[in-house]
Amino acid sequence: MSKPQSCFGYPLSIFFIVINEFCERFSYYGMKALLILYFTQFIRWDDNLSIAIYHSFVALCYLTPILGALIADSWLGKFKTIVSLSIVYTIGQAVTAVSSINDLSDFDHDGAPNNIAVHVALSMIGLALIALGTGGIKPCVSAFGGDQFEKGQEKQRNRFFSIFYLAINAGSLLSTIITPILRVQECGIHSKQACYPLAFGVPAALMAVALIVFVLGSRMYKKVQPQGNIMEKVVKCIGFAIKNRFRHRSKEFPKREHWLDWAKEKYDERLLSQIKMVTRVMFLYIPLPMFWALFDQQGSRWTLQATSMNGKIGHIEIQPDQMQTVNAILIVIMVPIVDAVVYPLIAKCGFNFTSLKKMTVGMFLASMAFVAAAIVQKTLPVFPKGNEVQIKVLNIGNDNMTIYFPEETVHLVQMSQTNIFRTFDVDKLTSINISSAGSAVTPVTHNFEEGHRHTLLVWDPNHYQVVKDGLNQKPEKGQNGIRFVNAFGERFNATMDGKVYEYVTSHNASKYQFFPSGIKNITLSFSEIPGNCNNTFTSNLSFGSAYTYVIIKKGDGCPELKEFEDISPNSVSMALQIPQYFLITCGEVVFSVTGLEFSYSQAPSNMKSVLQAGWQLTVAVGNIIVLIVAGAGQFSEQWAEYTLFASLLLVVCIIFAIMARFYTYINPAEVEAQFDDNEEKKKPENLYTTLDPISQTQM
Repeated sequence: MSKPQSCFGYPLSIFFIVINEFCERFSYYGMKALLILYFTQFIRWDDNLSIAIYHSFVALCYLTPILGALIADSWLGKFKTIVSLSIVYTIGQAVTAVSSINDLSDFDHDGAPNNIAVHVALSMIGLALIALGTGGIKPCVSAFGGDQFEKGQEKQRNRFFSIFYLAINAGSLLSTIITPILRVQECGIHSKQACYPLAFGVPAALMAVALIVFVLGSRMYKKVQPQGNIMEKVVKCIGFAIKNRFRHRSKEFPKREHWLDWAKEKYDERLLSQIKMVTRVMFLYIPLPMFWALFDQQGSRWTLQATSMNGKIGHIEIQPDQMQTVNAILIVIMVPIVDAVVYPLIAKCGFNFTSLKKMTVGMFLASMAFVAAAIVQKTLPVFPKGNEVQIKVLNIGNDNMTIYFPEETVHLVQMSQTNIFRTFDVDKLTSINISSAGSAVTPVTHNFEEGHRHTLLVWDPNHYQVVKDGLNQKPEKGQNGIRFVNAFGERFNATMDGKVYEYVTSHNASKYQFFPSGIKNITLSFSEIPGNCNNTFTSNLSFGSAYTYVIIKKGDGCPELKEFEDISPNSVSMALQIPQYFLITCGEVVFSVTGLEFSYSQAPSNMKSVLQAGWQLTVAVGNIIVLIVAGAGQFSEQWAEYTLFASLLLVVCIIFAIMARFYTYINPAEVEAQFDDNEEKKKPENLYTTLDPISQTQM
């Protein structure tokens, strides 16, 4: 066998593997950063459904590594598995990018897809392929890189893993900065929209580059043939022990010291001892999914929280999906600080800060991160969810009006509105009535559409109009929604910053149109108004607001503009999310990094991959927990859901601390060395040398 090519003492092949990993992580994290806003803003799903699909996808990404490991170790080998599933991965990224092309089904060129089901179907197919691809290659690439080193290159192998994880962080960091910038660009053939095709297309291209680079190094790789999967042996052994114990469940059979001892009839003592070590650690894994349930909401709930905040920090404008970069940046900063400063200081204080204690602290910090998120959430506007409706009343008449809601009465003077949107369960909204002094009560007969905001326009006791607002979230990209209401009497056109509102009829409202921040000029056009009238107005817009401009007729017959706020500007800065990101990143450093080290130190040499699979399974289960809570919770206030998650993790943290208290640390190498010594003593030649000299002479 020829000696592998090397560069600076490293196998040349590993450079292809590192570049491949950088491109693949850029592809994955770049796509993932966009996903929640793609669901809510392009496909127009509500927050709960979007979060359910998002976390289903992440869970699938952490379930498929088990499949990838089985394929690589039992059938194709690592190289062929990586190539095959990378092709699937690339196709998935391309299909997802195609699903985001607005013009694919925008047959009437009005800027909205006519057949959203096509986009949904394509995106689900694409995400399923991505989950299979990214999860399938996850357990293979780093191990394949480790296979490239020869004996005596342990130092180089350790440095390779450091470079490998640096490539992961670099790809993650750059992608979560770049792809949101691409998303906010406008593109399209017939109408200009947020450029999701470009934002998804770049990760797809990077995945294609990752595949090509990996294949180019094919001739240089050291390819180890598949040697069977240890996970299969573990599962069969555990299954046999359970089955055998069930067969011998009557009292006539004596109890055995450990439940796995019921597999002694078929499996040797060494394997049983190794599996016992693994199951002891796996038992500690039971509470861990709750940490991941909170941690992975950075890309879902926290991103949606950022859409209601002001991204202007100094002269820089940050996009909501770019806030995830805070975690990547803090990881790079915090890992060396914690390892080089925090842990040594704790050790000098004489505190025995074991791995399990570190993980307990990590859980507590993540819980506090969600307390911080709940505090921030309390300052943000609330929009209707599920079967809720929100109603605001705008009195555009000349009389004082009284509005009777279920269990509440509101009094409005002329040309005023209720100060908030009132939230009702659509099934419990039995009646709304209008009256004014000296007039009869008029019932409002309207089928309010659940999950939407509505404005009730009233101008006298017997006349009203219900308008569905069409804004169920903060305007995208920090823009401002503006609509006009005609209380003038005569139909008019309005032009604002080049956009035209045509034929706003009497006592009716236009649709919202959207504008960036800054001073805007408004021009009103009427068929007939006095010549001395001013028909030009100005408005100074901030970020993420929505306003209704009511046009009324003054006593001299000239128009006047009255401004009413529908959604307040983004006055809360995205910078307020930094404390929650800091807390959860600190939690990740002392939980995730320590957890992997603990698992590695407590696992037998041939079963480290089993615990790695178990660790990734906890991530998948954590995302499933989010699905259950998001589906069953139906909280009217988002801060309450954050508080629930924080409370659940705090309870789990206490349970884990109790479990950790009774855990005894072991050294698997010493246990395996004892088995090696016992096996050595049992060899015939060793038995022979232990006989006394007289016996040997007699023989």
